[in-house]
Amino acid sequence: MNNEMKKIFLMVLIISLGVLAGCDKKTKPEPKTPLTPVEDCSVPTLDGGWVCQWADEFDGDSVDETKWNFEVNASGGGNNELQYYTRNNTVVKDSILSIVAKKESYGNRNYTSSRITTYLKGDFMYGRFQFRAKNPVGRGTWPALWLMPTLSSYGGWPRSGEIDVMEYVGYNPDYIFHTIHTEKFNHKAGTQVGGSKRLPTSNSEFHVYDLIWEPGELTWFIDGEETFRVRYQAALNKDVPYYKAFPFDQKFFIIINLAIGGDWGGAQGVDDSIFPTTFEIDYVRYYKKDYNVLDKEKPGKVEGIDLAGIPNTIYWDVPEDDYAIEYYRIYIDDEYWEDARINQYTFKDGIPGETYRISIRAVDFTGKVGEKSVNFSLTYK
Repeated sequence: MNNEMKKIFLMVLIISLGVLAGCDKKTKPEPKTPLTPVEDCSVPTLDGGWVCQWADEFDGDSVDETKWNFEVNASGGGNNELQYYTRNNTVVKDSILSIVAKKESYGNRNYTSSRITTYLKGDFMYGRFQFRAKNPVGRGTWPALWLMPTLSSYGGWPRSGEIDVMEYVGYNPDYIFHTIHTEKFNHKAGTQVGGSKRLPTSNSEFHVYDLIWEPGELTWFIDGEETFRVRYQAALNKDVPYYKAFPFDQKFFIIINLAIGGDWGGAQGVDDSIFPTTFEIDYVRYYKKDYNVLDKEKPGKVEGIDLAGIPNTIYWDVPEDDYAIEYYRIYIDDEYWEDARINQYTFKDGIPGETYRISIRAVDFTGKVGEKSVNFSLTYK
């Protein structure tokens, strides 16, 4: 080997070693520090490693507009509701936010109320949402604690989803409802997915309503008791892209409102003798799980890869992990391609008739990476 060839060989060797070192580094999680709770949260941590990251204890004398927006309109919420939402129907006193619905003429409506949101001031993906609230009394009331998508990544309602943490209708006061709405599952189509819980004291006592939102799963609680759970089942939804069944892999914001009448709330009319009537909220808190402290194990190996019922789409079983899988790395012919947030993926821009070797690795919330799956052959259509 002459000197020139030796130089070239050494350069290739150095570059190769550098690339290998870079790949090695990429799979190792960066050191992460424990979460720090926000200062204005009265309960900074909860059992299970939850750390408060956003809160409103309503300790002032007015709505904190660094955290909340007022919606002012008479649009009826898209449900033929009867109220005009104003800024004037809220009171903050003794650490309670009160939304007061009134029988009064305002604009083109005969009732007033309020609706506040955290849109672009508090936008969240995954975590634990906690509300302590007391419902109003009276036929025709329809209060809600709920979440809507910030950017509507998959299109307008219901395509980008809706999560109802707590809904109540005054003509059926003994029950609380939890519901999701998506393109595949929504009340307009009569396919909504939801649960209910008998709670006859919801309008006479405060209760705590929790939602824990993790990748592929939503779980509801009332006063610490699990009341409903929805888990994305890829094998049962292989007829549609995952986001048509479970679009909950994007940021959502919080909404608190008291509607009057409407398609559901007004199904048995409105009792005008109840006004004014009040929806009371003691606090709203958002927690994140401190995976940096809790998570010790890397995810298991992805298995069960199979073809879905739509072209160029695969799904797989969720692997074991000591806490949760945050996302998946998709590889084509052993080259990294893209990430997937849930256990279904549709390939694009392939060559029709070409067969590709697909493999997948799971990544947890601390960046630990599981073993690569066996290759799965996909012929692009």
